[in-house]
Amino acid sequence: MGDKMLMPETWRSEHKLFPQQVAFTCPPFDYDAAPSDFLRMAPDSVGVHGWMLHVPDYVHGLDQRKQNFGMLADFVHLCARNGVDVAGQVGSNWVHACGLGVDGVRDHCARLSDTHGVRFHMAGYAMVEALRAMNAEKVALNAAYHWPEWWQGTVGFLKEAGFDVLWAGNFHDQGWFESQEAVNDRRWVFDGDLATKSFDYVAEQAPDADAYLINGMCNFRTGPGGQPQRPLHLTPMLEARLGKPVIGHDTALYWRIFKDLDLAPTSPQGQLLNTL
Repeated sequence: MGDKMLMPETWRSEHKLFPQQVAFTCPPFDYDAAPSDFLRMAPDSVGVHGWMLHVPDYVHGLDQRKQNFGMLADFVHLCARNGVDVAGQVGSNWVHACGLGVDGVRDHCARLSDTHGVRFHMAGYAMVEALRAMNAEKVALNAAYHWPEWWQGTVGFLKEAGFDVLWAGNFHDQGWFESQEAVNDRRWVFDGDLATKSFDYVAEQAPDADAYLINGMCNFRTGPGGQPQRPLHLTPMLEARLGKPVIGHDTALYWRIFKDLDLAPTSPQGQLLNTL
């Protein structure tokens, strides 16, 4: 080895940049807000890192997610070699695209965690864990911008996990856009008032739901100066409006990561995160 400087395989606490370190990965060509959103509500002792999966010809196909599912193992391995405590995968439909089923995804996350010594969670399975923790049995899904095969896969995954999905549909199904192409043209960023309008619509279709859900990392222009915000930012307002828990795949993943860190957000973030 001579004069080569080897990075540690096991990081001691005095070598870490932050007492608690979190890493997120996201689909190719689609940076999301998870590192920024998580860091803004986490205690100062937490550091957050990100690593985007890279597939040169990626076009957001479910088949591509299945073909490149093994890259998640690369992500967890590099997290381990960089002193990360908990790793999270953003993107709610990887769990059904992979074809492993609910128990298979649970086992896959556990296997990667045990192999590399880093707790690993997928957003789609974190939603299942969050709903079970909230004792929710009947749910309705605001599928937002997701293509029909995307949100229908999510519905199938939730049903396999034992939940009664009373209603599900995206913004086109809800009548806010003339076509799926018009939804796609917004590129995941929508007018601020669509957040309340879409959830009011879903609640009207499924008044008996125990919880209302939203897919993925949808953005609404509800922030200062119209800055896009995710379900995380809107959950307390929506829950006060609907009188039920509102759970997004982003909030479910953050909740699961905070549990492993034995920490809680430093500000109120809605019923699920407030349980920490």
